[in-house]
Amino acid sequence: MSMKNLKLIARTEEDLRVVSAHLQDSIAVPGDIANLEKNKIFLMQLNRFMWEDVEKGVFRKNKRIRTVLKFENVIKVYSKNINQVNKDKFLDFLTIETNKMPDNNYEMKIVFAGDSIVRIISEVIEVTLDDQGEPWDTKNMPKHKLI
Repeated sequence: MSMKNLKLIARTEEDLRVVSAHLQDSIAVPGDIANLEKNKIFLMQLNRFMWEDVEKGVFRKNKRIRTVLKFENVIKVYSKNINQVNKDKFLDFLTIETNKMPDNNYEMKIVFAGDSIVRIISEVIEVTLDDQGEPWDTKNMPKHKLI
């Protein structure tokens, strides 16, 4: 049984919460992050844990897949606690927070473990998540401590 790769488009804050949920426990490295200022595009490639298949019971094994997260109409990008020199250090994705600003632009924060943040200022919410290639088996299922 072949599975189709996931492709999501977010144009509202609610849509972005769905994208964020699918990215839970993804991992990225700074070397897979690009801000294309002239094109007003921000790109990030992540290894996404395929929670949707675990929950459906589709796979007996845990899977990851490469995915591209793309923000369009980007005005400015800021980062905090992301070391561009150590491009192989993993960033553990936690969530995307969204805030409509007084000037009607949007502030979207990609939050990683360890207080690492990418802050994107954009004219509108226009975000896509696009899986690439084939998934692969991973030994570890992400675990979360209960508070």
